[in-house]
Order: sequence, then structure tokens, then C-alpha cells
Amino acid sequence: MPVAYDYGHERQDARKVPTIRDELLLIDGARVRSLSGRSFKSLNPATEQVIATIAEGNEADVDRAVAAARRAFEGPWRTMRAAERGHILMRWAELLKRHADEIVALESLDAGKPISGVLRQDFPAAVDTLTYYAGWADKISGDVVSTRDDALTYTVREPVGVVAAIVPWNFPLMIGMWKLAPALACGCTIVMKPAELTSLSALRIAELALEAGLPKGVLNIVTGPGRVVGDALVNHPDVDKVTFTGSPGVGRGIMKGAAGNFKRVSLELGGKSANVIFDDANLEAAAKAAAAGIFFNAGQVCSAGSRVLVQEKVYDEVVERLVARAEALRVGDPADRATALGPVISEKQMRSILDYVEIGKKEGAQLATGGERVGDRGYFIRPTVFANVAHEMRVSQEEIFGPVVSVIKFKDEADALRIANGTAYSLAAGVWSADIGRVQRFAKKARAGTVWINTYGYTDVRLPWGGERDSGLGREHGTAALDNFTEPKAVWMNLNG
Repeated sequence: MPVAYDYGHERQDARKVPTIRDELLLIDGARVRSLSGRSFKSLNPATEQVIATIAEGNEADVDRAVAAARRAFEGPWRTMRAAERGHILMRWAELLKRHADEIVALESLDAGKPISGVLRQDFPAAVDTLTYYAGWADKISGDVVSTRDDALTYTVREPVGVVAAIVPWNFPLMIGMWKLAPALACGCTIVMKPAELTSLSALRIAELALEAGLPKGVLNIVTGPGRVVGDALVNHPDVDKVTFTGSPGVGRGIMKGAAGNFKRVSLELGGKSANVIFDDANLEAAAKAAAAGIFFNAGQVCSAGSRVLVQEKVYDEVVERLVARAEALRVGDPADRATALGPVISEKQMRSILDYVEIGKKEGAQLATGGERVGDRGYFIRPTVFANVAHEMRVSQEEIFGPVVSVIKFKDEADALRIANGTAYSLAAGVWSADIGRVQRFAKKARAGTVWINTYGYTDVRLPWGGERDSGLGREHGTAALDNFTEPKAVWMNLNG
């Protein structure tokens, strides 16, 4: 995971609860009620208590948000000097840092994320992403292309238009910024739909964007269920681009809906990443990283190393190390900095994960540790290790999205590669070995958008992020994200009058 940044968090009172009000939509620069007047409750997954009442948007709210975004795109945002757009984004980043304690506590409370993890990854990554693309705003350019002597021919890059950004619940702040920052830097305007389960940080940071000088209508937030708000955005004729992070099933639906007006689409979807440990690896380092790779954020990570592949000779030792690390993790209050594992996001998600535990046992996998709910309040699950997992089992093939790891035995390099590539996903992979030739061969042949060698889980906004097959379409981060939100235009000028 990314290195931590110092924003003065060492002085934060981790148990401080932010003030939370009933939340409204944000459309055209103003906080407004949903036209239906309906609302929904947001629960704290650690306590199951209501923490906020949030406006429930519908198709009519999407219409007015898209209209506001279109006006802002054709007006102040697109015509603004690129350098000024960058200055506004940089002021926004400074405001995020100034409100760091509030935003970190809000994200931890709303998503049930251990505050130590939000401090270490989510918040600094969001600020880093915004700062990075703020710097890009006035550097997005085309090329002069020599074609013939009697013409000046060149390309320019223009913003794609109105963007619908649909954000998941596992990293609402961080992944939200992955979409907002590059789109805004490119000159696009946005209607963002945060996950129904985690809407609070999106609404707060959008307010800070307005304070930073973002013109009204450039960023709009419509909260509500995906089957209503998300579908309305995907099918809206005045939305030019959809960027989505979530499940492969929803991703397929988005592609079908976007076909109506040939919207551009980028999708970051599921994962069943293999973390491969050869017998010559540093087993202590590999086991430590493998545990972090599956148990961070309670396993609710698209690139979680949910399949740990271990060479036969060291298989039992690695299983023992993983079990010991799982059993040593502190499960509990996300506001306590000593907590390593918080709750999963909802009762529905908890039940789904526990169902997979039962599936694994019925298929013949050995439950080495965990596999049960912790306590009777909050959606806590004990870190779970399955040993003696066969590659064909459902717990090896299907994304569980929880703190459950399947440890699979392999014979040799070819066997490891066969198993690693043997799922519908291709988001990420890890490989551990002292043999430099072996790890390079693996990295070349692994079907994965990211391959970690003798480490696991690090990301950086400067490197492309994404996968293929059921892991998605396109790439986020780096210059790839600029391609997501711009269209190239060729210009041909006759020089002979």
C-alpha cells in the first residue's frame, strides 16, 4: 500500500466522532432535497446504528444534475484557462489537508474502516491523486505531426464532456478521487453517484471543492440506489462518459446501457488475485505481505490476494505462518488505532461471506482458522484461512470480497502459472522468489494489469491501474486516466492560401 503522508494525524483524537447532519443532494452548487422527498438511512457497520439520513435521488434529480453539468461544461469550466483549473484543484487539496481530521473520522465511521488504515492509505492517496492531476491540468497537449509540406497538421486533446462517476463502497474517498481529479483536470464536468452505503465523504469533499472555487455545476452529487440513480446516469442521453468501479455483473449492465448513445466507458471490476510463493522465497516477508494482502480493509479490496499459491515443499510452513498472523490480528472498534480488522460493510455482505465459508467446507477445503462472526453487534468476521484448497473450488474461483484466503499448493513454475491465470479475472498478481529469472518470466506471462515482485499491494497514482476480462476495461491513474477523459482532434491547415 502507499507510504503514509504526514498531515499532522499523529495528534488526531482517533475516537473523535465528526458532527453529522442529515444530508442533501448537491446540484448546481447548492444543497437540495430530492424531488421525491424520499430519504434512506446510513448505518455504522461497526454498531448497526443510524448515523445519517440521506436524500434519495431519482431520475428527475439525475436530469437536473446532468443539466447543471452540461451548462457548466459549455460555460465556465471548459472555457477557463487550464492553469486556473489546476489552481482550483490545488486549493481543494489544501482544504482537504486542513480538514484531514474530520474527513478521516467520517470515512472511518461511515465505511467501518479502521482509522489507522484511512490515515495510512485512503486519505493520503486521495490528496496525492488530486495534487498529481492538479499539476497535469495545464500540461495536457497534442502533437504537431508532419504530413506534407503544404499543410500544418497537429492534434489537440479536448474534454470528453459530462462524466457520470459511479463509486463503490470499499474505498469511497480514495476511488472517488481517482475519478474526480483526472476528469476535472481534463476540463470535464461530473455527476457523481457514491455508493448508497457510503455517501458521506463524497458530499463533504464536494462542499470543500466549492469552497476552493469550483464553479457551480462542475461537480454534482446525487445519492441513492444504483438501480435508480446509476441506471439513470448510464442511460442519460446527455452523459458522454461513464466511469465505474464495482462488480462485473453491474459492469456488463453499464456497457449495455451505454450503447444507447455510444458513451465512452471505463470499468474497474472484480479480482481473484494470485499471490505466488516459491520455496526459495523469504517466507517471513511473504507470509506477512500475504496476510496484509487479504486482511487489509477486511478483504474488501478488488486486488486482494485472496488466492495464496505455495510451492509444495514450504506449503505447510506458509499455512502455519498465515494462520498465526490471522489469529494475531485485532478485530474491533474502527476508531481504535490498535484495530487491524474492522467490520465488513453490511449485514448482506457479512452473510454472503459466511455463506462462502460454508461452501468451502462442503467442497472439502480445510478451515484452518476463522470462518465465523465476531460478537453479535456489528458486521465483524474473524480472519479466515482455508488450506488444502483445490484450484477448481468455488472459494478459489469466485470473488468473496471478505477476509477469506484460499491457500493452494503447486508443483513447479508451469503449475503456478496455470493456476494463477486460471480464473476469469486479471487485475493483479504477486510472485515471491529469490530467482530473478523466474519472477521476470512470471511477470511476463501472468494475466494481470499489475504484478508485484517480492512485495504485494502497493499502488501509486503515477502508474496505470486496471485489468482485463472480468476485471474490467481500460486503465485508471497516470497518463492513462487523461486518455479516459479527453478526445483527440486532428487539425489540418492549408499553408498555400
